[in-house]
Order: sequence, then C-alpha cells, then structure tokens
Amino acid sequence: MKMIGYCRVSTEMQADEGYSLDAQREDITQYCNLYKMELVEIVSDEGRSAKNMDRPGLAKVLSMLRNKEVDGLIVAKLDRLTRSVKDLGHLLDKYFKDLNLISVSEKIDTSSANGRFVLNILISVAQYEREATGERVKRGMAQKKSLGQRCGNIPYGNKLSSDSLHLEDNSREQQVIQMIRELRANKMSLQDIASRLSFHGYSTRSGNTFTLSHISKLSRM
Repeated sequence: MKMIGYCRVSTEMQADEGYSLDAQREDITQYCNLYKMELVEIVSDEGRSAKNMDRPGLAKVLSMLRNKEVDGLIVAKLDRLTRSVKDLGHLLDKYFKDLNLISVSEKIDTSSANGRFVLNILISVAQYEREATGERVKRGMAQKKSLGQRCGNIPYGNKLSSDSLHLEDNSREQQVIQMIRELRANKMSLQDIASRLSFHGYSTRSGNTFTLSHISKLSRM
C-alpha cells in the first residue's frame, strides 16, 4: 500500500518544545516500515494552525489523494491533520471513502466502520479541548492585563524583567542571534549553521537543536 505522510507544527515554540516535525516523521516512518507500507513522501507544514485547511503542505497532500497517486494518508497524531469536526467530516466524505486515513498515535484506520466511528469521537474531544483552552487563555490574559502585567510570548533573545512588566536582553540568546547573523552574512547555509550551533553547544530554550526555519527567522531579527 502506497502512503503519503503529513506532519505539522503550529509555532516555532511547538517545533522546539512539542511534537516536533522530526519526531512526527520518525513515528510515521517506523509505522510504515512495521506494516510494510510504501511511504512515498512526508509533507510538512510549519507555523500553520489546524483551525482550517488553508495550508500549502496539506493542499499538496489532498491533490495527491484526489488524483489517486497514493492509497491513503498517514499522520503521527490526528490533531496534526485537523482539529475541526467540520473539516474532518469534509475530508472523510471527499477523500477517505475509498482511501485510508491512518493515525499512528491513536491507532486509527478508517478502512473499517469502527475506525471511522472512533475517529469522529476523538476529533470532537480535540475540538472541545481547543475551545476550552482558548477560553482559559483569554481569562488568564485579561487577569494579567488588569494587574498591569505583560502578556504574550517572550521572543527569543529576551527575558522578562524582575518586575514582570517589560522585556530585557537575554545575553546568551543574543549571542546565538549575533552568531547566526554573522554566519548568514558569510553565506553559510542554514544546515551548516545548525551544525555549527550544535557543535558549540547552543540549543533552544527547551534544550533541543535549532530547526532550519527557526534559524532563518532569527537571522532576520
């Protein structure tokens, strides 16, 4: 069976601290090897939300499914594909009546009626969790604002001041940014820069290696 793989991260922070693209690719590849499936390609979307299907990588995947270039789609985790019940219903009706949708983490295979039933339950729960989390975040930010505290993510290269009201430079992270700028100015590739950072012991805040997209973003800061 020929399969196309798909993975996604919504933010740089998720790429560093969450279910990274590399981890998703590894899970997809191992699953296909285990069940003797031919993995044609793994397509990814970086910095893209699953709230809608407006994603270039996903568009490519759906085109391949529509043209019957593969027998199905495999994802490491269902919420990498979509968090919307409406979008899931559309995908199941339009693409996965004749083709397979497999989720490694949830052990779902839509080739069976039971798999389709479980899939709908899981995606409903995922949408509920996303909406509930959004409500909690809004309440928390409103409380912070009422106390005069700063809201939002802290950009790489900065840290929160002791009074929690403003940002100040993070000296180590500023060193990384400066190093990346200098290497890019010398026409070094993103992959070579990633290797250089790893060699010198530099890592993300979570202790992971820098992704190429993260390095590209930092070079433009």
